[in-house]
Amino acid sequence: MEIRSIRGMNDILPEESIKWKRIRHVMERVFESYGFREILIPVVEETCLFQRGIGETTDIVEKEMYTFEDKSGQSLTLRPEATASIVRAYVQHHLYASGKIEKFYFWGPMFRYERPQKGRYRQFYQIDVEAFGSDDPSLDAEIIASLYDFLTRLQVPGVAIELNSLGCPNCRPGYQKVLKEYFSDKQAALCPDCRSRLVRNPLRILDCKVETCHELAMKAPNIQEFLCETCKTHFEAVQGYLTELKIPTRLNPMMVRGLDYYVQTTFEAVSENLGAQNAVAGGGRYDGLVKQLGGPDIPGIGYAMGMERLVMILKEMEKESPPWPCDLFIATLGGRARRFGITLAAKIRKIGKVCEFSYEPKSLKAQMKLANRLNAKFTAIIGEEELRREEIILRNMRTKEQVTLPANETLADKIIAVMEPRETR
Repeated sequence: MEIRSIRGMNDILPEESIKWKRIRHVMERVFESYGFREILIPVVEETCLFQRGIGETTDIVEKEMYTFEDKSGQSLTLRPEATASIVRAYVQHHLYASGKIEKFYFWGPMFRYERPQKGRYRQFYQIDVEAFGSDDPSLDAEIIASLYDFLTRLQVPGVAIELNSLGCPNCRPGYQKVLKEYFSDKQAALCPDCRSRLVRNPLRILDCKVETCHELAMKAPNIQEFLCETCKTHFEAVQGYLTELKIPTRLNPMMVRGLDYYVQTTFEAVSENLGAQNAVAGGGRYDGLVKQLGGPDIPGIGYAMGMERLVMILKEMEKESPPWPCDLFIATLGGRARRFGITLAAKIRKIGKVCEFSYEPKSLKAQMKLANRLNAKFTAIIGEEELRREEIILRNMRTKEQVTLPANETLADKIIAVMEPRETR
């Protein structure tokens, strides 16, 4: 009986992993240019971390977490998101003791039990960016700028940033009260989840995707009208910085994000390439979360984005995956030539080039066909006759030109010199 992968947990095959590699390469270059450092976190955490960090009224905690007891009876959960885990690491290892702003980036698998659909799986991969140590609006703008730069560097089309402010513990309760009053006489039209949210967290109704709930939410009072002066000033400053940076933005008072820890600035990056479900990334400020998880009262801000959705966009842009690059294919004929070829391949790889050869004895014609399938730029032809003359043949697979090179200790360097000729001055 064939064993298949679990529903919603997919293999990433080599043809597709090329795009993943490109995304990671751009991720490292952009985020490290902003001073972010890579952090790695465990796949499994104590369940209470996500209950306290994400919020018990969220869909993630209520419906989607993979939770189980280990052999000691401790409740553990496969991480459904990265922010709570990064905050836990920040607190546990006293990274706040440096007294400076700490900035991290991370990528890895997350797990949520939800209905699999295009670009959304039960095991999915996220890129996560977090910063701790300042509540200044300039940090909000710089975090958003890093996201915008990353997506534009990937050439994601039509990127714009949607903005909202969720207020703070001083002004949000007043807005929640007004929301509760607005929805109270409309309960019959709300979905079962939103009727429950009305009691526990009416703000979450604004995030509901059920059509009847969404239509009611569109006519609900606007949170911008209930912000305190501190939150208004902060949000205006963020928008001012983003205008200076020439980052396209638009206000979206319906955006509350799906997690309870957000305060003040929240944002999403959207792309014209994704239709109705156009969000590529999202995040916001969470100034109380570090303290909530046992640390000092230190502000934080961050965002996350799904790798699968980015790959989906890149697929639409490129249509076809480029073949995996092979700099040099080594074709060998005979046992002595084969041993020589293996040694040569090792030297070429140490120089940093991609080198392949046939692991099975084949005719030269069959090996040249394999070199073409591997999209090799050059092929080194090594036979017993060539080795008796202490030479090899190097063939340019694009132009079909061939050169003969001496088979001595400098052969690898001579091959590289032919593959990458320096300009004559």
